[in-house]
Amino acid sequence: MRLLARLRTPAICLMWIAFSIESLTAETSSSTSTHPKPIHVLLVTGGCCHDYDFQTKALQLAVKEAGINAVWTVAAEGGKSKDAQFSIYEDENWSAGFDVVVHNECFAKTTDADYIARIAKAHYAGTPAVVVHCAMHTYREAKIDDWREMLGVTSRRHDHQSRYPVTVSAPDHPIMRDFPASYVTQMDELYIIEKQWPSMVPLATSVSERDGKSHPVFWTNKYGDAQIFGTTYGHSSAMFEDQTFLQTLTRGMLWAAGRLN
Repeated sequence: MRLLARLRTPAICLMWIAFSIESLTAETSSSTSTHPKPIHVLLVTGGCCHDYDFQTKALQLAVKEAGINAVWTVAAEGGKSKDAQFSIYEDENWSAGFDVVVHNECFAKTTDADYIARIAKAHYAGTPAVVVHCAMHTYREAKIDDWREMLGVTSRRHDHQSRYPVTVSAPDHPIMRDFPASYVTQMDELYIIEKQWPSMVPLATSVSERDGKSHPVFWTNKYGDAQIFGTTYGHSSAMFEDQTFLQTLTRGMLWAAGRLN
């Protein structure tokens, strides 16, 4: 409740447009950080179907309260559309200077092959990523597989919202350390995974209430030289109030960036 109360306070405003980071540094960097070297994070967010403003605040606050010295750049474009393109990706070197990119966007109808390939190329060259929920359905209608191979999974639909039990399949992985053995999500959607790409490693699964099949919900992927961490959860604001989910996102972000000790 403490996290929720802080996020609902009108004076807290942590949403920035791409690359305006001067005030951001002061807000998210801490002199008492357990990570004295800042981690530079690009968060790409926007699109339909979710409260991205709230999710952005929740993730930033969770990272800060974990004692991580993070410098954020938030690229928030596209409004509630389903086919937007981000101006940040116009530059071939769009990921330069970032330790990790968090993709939390929802643009299923964007299909420009050159645009999508430019995004994936930067990750293939070594830029780590965290991919959250509707990032799996972003570029869903595109003909090329570059983005889906980067994600590590292919998904085009989801089951209804429910509270899904999560079964850890890789308890020794550093991201899953201390993950509760009997964890059940807040109300959220279960994404149907049609394909697991060869370098994808499931960390945890949930079972569909419709057909009884098990689907990865947390995983890692190796894409070129980049480490990728993914989760299909994160639809509801309730999940971004869930401390276990936020802790796992934070650990996944550090792991992808090579900073999880």
